[in-house]
Amino acid sequence: MIAPSRFLAWLLLPLVAACSFQLLAASAEGTPQALHLLDYIGADYPGTVQAGSITDPSGFRAQQESVRTLGSLIAAMPAKPEKAALEQSLAALGNSIDAHQDGAEVARQARQLGAKLAVAYEVSQAPVITPDPVRGAPLYTQQCSVCHGDSGAGDGPAGVGMTPAPTDLRDASRLDRLSLYAIYSTLGQGIEGTDMPAFADQLDDRQRWDLATYIAGFSVDPATAKAEKTYNIADLARQTPAEVQAVEGPQAAATFRAQRAQPPQVKRGPAQLLDYTAATLDKSIAAYRAGEHDQAYDLSVAAYLEGFELVESSLDNIDANVRKDTEKSLMAYRQSLQDGLPVSEVEQRLDVAKDKLKASAGLLGKDGLSWSLSYISGLLILLREGLEAILVLAAILAFLRNTGQQAAVRSVNVGWGLAFLAGLGTWALAAYVIDVSGSQRELLEGATALFASVMVLWLGVWMHDRRHAAAWQDYIKSSLVGGGGRFGFATLAFFSVYRELFEVILFYETLWLQAGPAGHNAVLAGGATAVVLLIGLAWVILRGSAKLPLALFFSINAGLLCALSVVFAGHGVKALQEAGIFGTRPVPFFDFDWLGIHADAYSLSAQAVAIIAIVVLYGRSRVVEKRRVQVS
Repeated sequence: MIAPSRFLAWLLLPLVAACSFQLLAASAEGTPQALHLLDYIGADYPGTVQAGSITDPSGFRAQQESVRTLGSLIAAMPAKPEKAALEQSLAALGNSIDAHQDGAEVARQARQLGAKLAVAYEVSQAPVITPDPVRGAPLYTQQCSVCHGDSGAGDGPAGVGMTPAPTDLRDASRLDRLSLYAIYSTLGQGIEGTDMPAFADQLDDRQRWDLATYIAGFSVDPATAKAEKTYNIADLARQTPAEVQAVEGPQAAATFRAQRAQPPQVKRGPAQLLDYTAATLDKSIAAYRAGEHDQAYDLSVAAYLEGFELVESSLDNIDANVRKDTEKSLMAYRQSLQDGLPVSEVEQRLDVAKDKLKASAGLLGKDGLSWSLSYISGLLILLREGLEAILVLAAILAFLRNTGQQAAVRSVNVGWGLAFLAGLGTWALAAYVIDVSGSQRELLEGATALFASVMVLWLGVWMHDRRHAAAWQDYIKSSLVGGGGRFGFATLAFFSVYRELFEVILFYETLWLQAGPAGHNAVLAGGATAVVLLIGLAWVILRGSAKLPLALFFSINAGLLCALSVVFAGHGVKALQEAGIFGTRPVPFFDFDWLGIHADAYSLSAQAVAIIAIVVLYGRSRVVEKRRVQVS
């Protein structure tokens, strides 16, 4: 939540005072705090002075103290040609406050000083990816509504009795004096001494911008907005409605309010996503220099998951080696943060990663994907992600049909049908109800992959145990397929499809945006071609398996499923690494993504465990078979 204006300046002082001397002495690490103070001087000072008289003594004193704190922050910043002018502007701002100048004049001075400070110390006040209030809505529900209420009126159940009370976010007069960047900054830094927390550790850059646009929408009157002019995202983030009204008039201000609450969406092309990765990596190294190692690591994870990962499938279709090199360099940088290496070594790895990012950006281009690349991407995404699920399903269905277990076939169909619905439901939930971060997405994928690895291993060994006619007859007599066996088949079908489907939807959503309207037909054509190929593959497996002898059929299916167990183990560990659950340990080995083989000690170890389990279980199976033969 955002604190009321009369208390804001006072409450910001502990935040600044709490900053360590190391932070103040860092190159430009104090700049965001200084900008934060200037934003709220511009927003809160007008309420402390009216017609040259002080109306809020405590708030007025807070403004004076804020200027002194700003002086310390700016003095600690590195020397630059613009620094003397900044100090002069700050002195002028302090004199205006001491002289009880008009609120509009002081707000203008504070805003101008903030703009100069951001330029001098190269602080970006605009988002890299256009914010989306649709994504911000579930974040508001989760993080803010309990205090600010569903409508932003400050009437949430947790806000009762709070001092200061939660801000009424519908107060247009106050929101008009705040830029979108100021709201975003407050969400990241919080306000000490109040119940307003800092969300920098919980919400990444993109999520805070999304939430800021949603909050800005509470003070908008849609009936007054007219699309006479389209403002670019930089202006929407940096300017305030009050500034627009002073220059362009009330109608333009109403349009500005509406557009900053619902920024015109631009194509989220490869260049924009890779820019996001590079910008987030810069923030990561800045946090590492300041001693915030955990925050630096979290930012490095977000840089990969919310940027580069979303263009991997397209980059793979142009040059898979460049994609692999870039991914490895990003992981190496992340690992250096986790290992706590010296800043100089971390910076070297970062430079390598950014060079690889530039190479990737050069291959992908800036204006989106060509028709042919859109088609190939649409084809390979579905073909690659669907192949493993199709192999598992086709093998199970062929096995059950060849052995006359139609009731179990229905269970398998129910399993993958439920997975299809669950995948669509998860996507809808993530898009419209809750916000699923890239880390959560990879965690879900990794967990389901490892579970599927165990399941297909179990099924492979189970089939191997029943490859002989006598063993199969024993199984039929026990009627296992009529009970727990059917449930096991349905569960395996569910997880085999679910783990792939959500990722397919994610990649297609990103590909759809990257391709743009001109490439939508190509994406659909590629997907349709993949569906035909996958259906053909399933038909070949089902048709061909019907002609195989029972023992050979069982052995082939068992071998296929055990091989997929090893593949799933590699994929699962890699997904957990990408989610930042644990680090990476590159080793001299070859990569083969389709088989889940990655030159990493953790991933290879998981696959080695799967192989050992296969050997042990198959060995046990042979011993049991020998005993069964001896008894018979």
